[in-house]
Amino acid sequence: MTEQMQILYERLSFCFETRKFADLRILLLDMEPVDIALFLENNLDEKEQIMFFRLLPKELASDVFVEFDTSTQQSLIKAFSDKELKEVIDDMFLDDTVDIIEEMPANVVKRILMNASPEDRKQINELLEYPEDSAGSIMTTEFISFSPSTTIESAFDKIRRTGLTKETIYTCYVVDRKKRLLGAVSVKDMLLAEKNTIIADIMDSNAVVVNTLDDKEQVALMFSKYDKLALPVIDKEGCLVGIITVDDAVDVIQEEASEDIQKIAAVLPNEKPYLKQSIFSIYKARAPWLILLLITSTFTSIILSKYESSLDAIMYAFVPMLMGTAGNAGGQTSVTIIRAIAVRDVEFKDIFKVILKELLVSIVLGITISLICFGKIMLIDRLYNDISMMRASVISLVCAISIIMAKLVGSILPLLAKKIKLDPAVVASPLMTTIVDALSLIIYCTIAIAVL
Repeated sequence: MTEQMQILYERLSFCFETRKFADLRILLLDMEPVDIALFLENNLDEKEQIMFFRLLPKELASDVFVEFDTSTQQSLIKAFSDKELKEVIDDMFLDDTVDIIEEMPANVVKRILMNASPEDRKQINELLEYPEDSAGSIMTTEFISFSPSTTIESAFDKIRRTGLTKETIYTCYVVDRKKRLLGAVSVKDMLLAEKNTIIADIMDSNAVVVNTLDDKEQVALMFSKYDKLALPVIDKEGCLVGIITVDDAVDVIQEEASEDIQKIAAVLPNEKPYLKQSIFSIYKARAPWLILLLITSTFTSIILSKYESSLDAIMYAFVPMLMGTAGNAGGQTSVTIIRAIAVRDVEFKDIFKVILKELLVSIVLGITISLICFGKIMLIDRLYNDISMMRASVISLVCAISIIMAKLVGSILPLLAKKIKLDPAVVASPLMTTIVDALSLIIYCTIAIAVL
C-alpha cells in the first residue's frame, strides 16, 4: 500500500469513527471502488462493514459491492433488506451479477433472482446456462448496436440515451434485422465522420469475433493478441448475443495464472484470498499432493537400496546434489513449456522443435554446470573428503547427463499431458519429480559402478 493510500485510509477511519459522515462521503466520491472495498474488508468488522456500506452514495455502492470477495458479499446480502438488494442489483452490470450468483449458496441466489427485474432475471438465467469455462459465461448482454443504415447523428443520440446502462460505449456493433453481426464501429471513427454518414460506410466488417462456447482463457488471450477493448460474442447462427470487455479478460488471465502457479507447486487451486481460507481448506489443498509425492518417492528408495552396497560413503554423499540439480533443471523447463502452452505459443505439433531446442540448451548448460561442479569438488569437497580426480570426473559427467535428461523430460511431459487432454500443470510437476529423481539415480549408480 502506498503512503498516500495509507493516509487516505486513516482519514476514512477517523471520519467513520467520529461520525463525520458528510466528510466521509466527500472522500469516497474521489476514490476508486476497489480501494473502498479493500478498506472495508481490511479495516472494519462485519457490523461496521454493513453500516459503512449503507453510507456509500447510491451510484458508487454497486461498483464497490462487485469488488468484495465472496464471503463479504454474502454477509452483506444477508443484512440487506429486499429494497437495498434490489437497488444494488439494478445498478450492476449483468455479467457481474452472474459472477456473484455463481459463487453464492442456493438461498442467497434465490433472493438475488427474486429482487432482479423480470428482464434481468431472464438474461441472468440465459448466461448461467453457459458452461463455466466458456466465453458465454463471462460475456455481458449490455452493449450498443446499430443497423447499417443508421446515421452518425442518430447513433450518437442512441448512445446518449442508453450509454449509462451499457458496459462500454467505445466500441459499438452493427447488426441486421435478425441480429446477425455485420461489423463493429468505434466511437473515434464516428466522431471523425460527418453526422449524415451512415454506419455501414465506416464500420469494420472484418471484426474479430468469438463464439459463446469458446474457451474463456483462449478468448482472454485474444485481447492481448488483437489489442481490443471488447470482443463481440456470437452464437451458432452468427447472431450477436453479447460482448466480453477487457476488464473481464484480465480477471480470467489472473485467475488462470494463479491456478497454474498453484498446480505447479502441487497445491489444489483455491480462489479465495489466502487470509480468507480456513486451516482445513489449506490442508485439503496440500495434503493430496504431499501424499502422492510421498508414495512416488518409493521408486527412489528402491533404487537407492538396490545400489547402496555398490556405492561407498563418499560417492553416496553426492546423491542429493545430483538429484537436486536435475530436479531444478527439469523444473525450469517444465514451467517454461507449461506457460508457453497456456499462452498458445507452443502446441503438441511443435514437440520436435521444442525437444531440439531444449536438447541444445541442455548440452550447453550441462557442460557449464559440470565444469563448475568439477571445480567445486576439487577445490572445496577435497578439503574434507579424499576424492580422486576420477571420482570428481564421474560425478561431473553424471551431472551433465542428468541435466540433459531432466530438461528433455521437462519439455516432453507437459506436451504429452496436453495431447491426452490432461492439465499440463497438474501432471508435469509431481510426475516429473519422480521420473527425474529415478533416472538421475540410475544414471549415477550405473556409471559410478561401471567406471570405479
